[in-house]
Amino acid sequence: MRQLCTSPGLLTDLYQFNMMQAYLENGMAEPAVFEFFFRKLPPTRGFLVTAGLEQVLDYLEMLRFSEGEIAWLRQSGHFSSAFLDNLVGFRFSGDVRAMPEGTICFADEPVIQVVAPLAEAQFVESRLLNLIHFQTVVASKAARMILAAPGKQLIDFGFRRAHGEEAGLLAARAAYVAGFAGTATVAAGRLFEIPLHGTMAHSFVQAHESEIEAFEHFARSRPDRVVLLIDTYDTEAGARTVASLAPRLAERGIRVAGVRIDSGDLGEMACRVRKILDAAGLREVSIVASGGLDENSLQHLTAADAPIDVYGIGTSLTTASDAPALDCAYKLQEYAGIARRKRSAGKATWPGRKQVYRSFDAERRMRSDLLTTDEGGRTGTPLLQTVMRDGRRTAPSPSLDELRRRVADALAQLPEPLYRLEAAATYQIEVDERLRRLADAVDERNRLNAGTDRATHRYVAEGP
Repeated sequence: MRQLCTSPGLLTDLYQFNMMQAYLENGMAEPAVFEFFFRKLPPTRGFLVTAGLEQVLDYLEMLRFSEGEIAWLRQSGHFSSAFLDNLVGFRFSGDVRAMPEGTICFADEPVIQVVAPLAEAQFVESRLLNLIHFQTVVASKAARMILAAPGKQLIDFGFRRAHGEEAGLLAARAAYVAGFAGTATVAAGRLFEIPLHGTMAHSFVQAHESEIEAFEHFARSRPDRVVLLIDTYDTEAGARTVASLAPRLAERGIRVAGVRIDSGDLGEMACRVRKILDAAGLREVSIVASGGLDENSLQHLTAADAPIDVYGIGTSLTTASDAPALDCAYKLQEYAGIARRKRSAGKATWPGRKQVYRSFDAERRMRSDLLTTDEGGRTGTPLLQTVMRDGRRTAPSPSLDELRRRVADALAQLPEPLYRLEAAATYQIEVDERLRRLADAVDERNRLNAGTDRATHRYVAEGP
């Protein structure tokens, strides 16, 4: 998926153009360092799974302003002719370091670091936030569901509740990266080569004079991987209908692969349906469940040992309904070789270029992270890696299968409380003394530059 919009240059906020013009008119073209990070995690999240880096790199490589876009900007009357003339040859020429897509991350850790001339680094903020935020929201939700239902297949059924076309497609991608087995969204299957899964709707059954006629027509039309929806009228009666029909279909070489339940007490109904199918010798027929599922209901069904093999997840996945927005930011950390720091109440940042080092215990479980300056010399695994240099990728993008393996490995490395989705589980993140000293130095410089007195303008060195 190389392009999600026909006018990527205009997918931004007006103030990005305002600032870019002001920077250029005032000769502010030195290198700047911006970092994208999550300020804090929602109460229902103990960790996040990063996603969307592939689309960010696509955007940065393809960022241009067409003649039509520049003509429209000129007509708007917002900008000077000299500034708009500069946009004719605009390209992103910077470097990017990032946590590889599918990495577990926590609050205050830089997920993406952009180093580019100030106007370029500033301009890409809005679309970068837009792409990383949404897919991380969905991937993190999907990962929780994977942990809640170990050994089960989870399918994305959420396109119809997604907030628009792009959201539906990228949600399917993010969920697949996080470990879902596939999607019902056909366009996502084509774009990303995600396995497609689908059954039938209640309307198909209602359109027939009888349930058995509906099932037979559907099976004969779609003989491969037949999954029949059995709860249009009476779930147990539907299961018995399948039991009586399956031998006749088998004579024609058609095997019923599964039945789907979309309503009622899914755990109880699954138990009753399983007994009916097993009694008919249909032990290989799987049970698919859908309808208002999230990680909490999945945990409950898993604990009850419900005989459900596949789950279809819709609204709660695509909208991440319990935590649909994450508190994230893209902030200036260095300009012209000088560390910078935001000090707004509740939104303070750690200054300068940073790195995150992750340590593991003897069992290769994640033990702690160290947030520090980008000077090296620290133990642990550095998480930020160079993915773009001079506006071009440094290596081919990993396949979705590679990303899925990365996420699976990362989830297996979670500390036990996070792995079990315990409500009060936390993870140790240490701020290095070097970073604290840099923050103090930046605060002192800002105080002197502002001509303020410590007694009237205090800075707190503890950090964000």
